[in-house]
Amino acid sequence: MHFKLIVVTIRADLSDAIVSAARKAGATGATIIPARGVGIHGTKTIFGLTMDIQRDVIMLLLEEHLVKSILKIIKKVGSFHQPGAGIAFVLDVDKAIGMESQIPNFIDEV
Repeated sequence: MHFKLIVVTIRADLSDAIVSAARKAGATGATIIPARGVGIHGTKTIFGLTMDIQRDVIMLLLEEHLVKSILKIIKKVGSFHQPGAGIAFVLDVDKAIGMESQIPNFIDEV
């Protein structure tokens, strides 16, 4: 099996919807990490106080054949067409351990 990792940085209020949609499309789980970042649109300030928008980093380790469809769903649910919505990218995974419990799910899908 070949695995890929989708990494998504998104507003925290969209994380649950993205993970739920990805799971419906075949993802077996996700890791969500609270984060903050600075992008091209900068940080808003009011009266000299910085207003950070809470972000999450979502990581989905997927079998390769699921990546294209799940990435498409993430794009739609995450409103990536809007400025500052976030980013998503895919990384190759050379090796992974701990996926043994997921193998029956992968076999059912093929």
